[in-house]
Amino acid sequence: MSVVLDEAANIRPVCLELADALAQLPPAEVIFVDDGSTDDTLALLMAVRAEGILPQLRILSHDRRLGKSAGLRTGIEAARGAWVATLDGDGQDNPFEFIRMFELAQQAPGRAPLVVGVRAKRQDRLSRRVATRFANGLRSRLLDDGCPDTGAPLKLFLRQDFLRLPQFEGLHRFLPSLMGRHGVPLVCTPVGHRGRLHGQSKYTNLNRALVGIRDVLGVMWLNNRARIPDHITER
Repeated sequence: MSVVLDEAANIRPVCLELADALAQLPPAEVIFVDDGSTDDTLALLMAVRAEGILPQLRILSHDRRLGKSAGLRTGIEAARGAWVATLDGDGQDNPFEFIRMFELAQQAPGRAPLVVGVRAKRQDRLSRRVATRFANGLRSRLLDDGCPDTGAPLKLFLRQDFLRLPQFEGLHRFLPSLMGRHGVPLVCTPVGHRGRLHGQSKYTNLNRALVGIRDVLGVMWLNNRARIPDHITER
């Protein structure tokens, strides 16, 4: 699934590549959540479905911009499958990575894991790479989540594991820590990363940093206050 905002120029190429990748995966629905776009994103999604490029496409639309985490919640609540795979709608992620990620999830012993596609070589401008490296380092040190790229768009996890988490904007950057608190194992695997096809990011380094620091403190509080049993016995 993908949450998109004003990505009209990227919709068709992303969906075409996604359709090719899905041909090598088990049958799956595809969910796009339009987060209040003001361009032709919604119309192009509907055209992609009507043309048969992605006949299994489901399109959900917010009446206004609510943020990526809210969009993920909308899509995952509506999803019918047990597994959820996420990617961005800007063309920077390669959906063929899901093939290997799903294999890793199936091969993992014990409880189903959260699989994170760690971007080995970021294809972003220098300032964005530096800001992301700092943010990931700070989160890793404070939360000890064992993930070098918590904001990575390519993730695979069980729907039920996501829905048990508290909802707040920025949640998607803390899944390793929050799911780990519930005993979900983490599997990190390197994935490719590409330059954005068209347009520009909807976030700036400054707003990411300011909100990110507040969110890290909030997640630390949640983890500290959580009381989750290792086992539950019914008698």
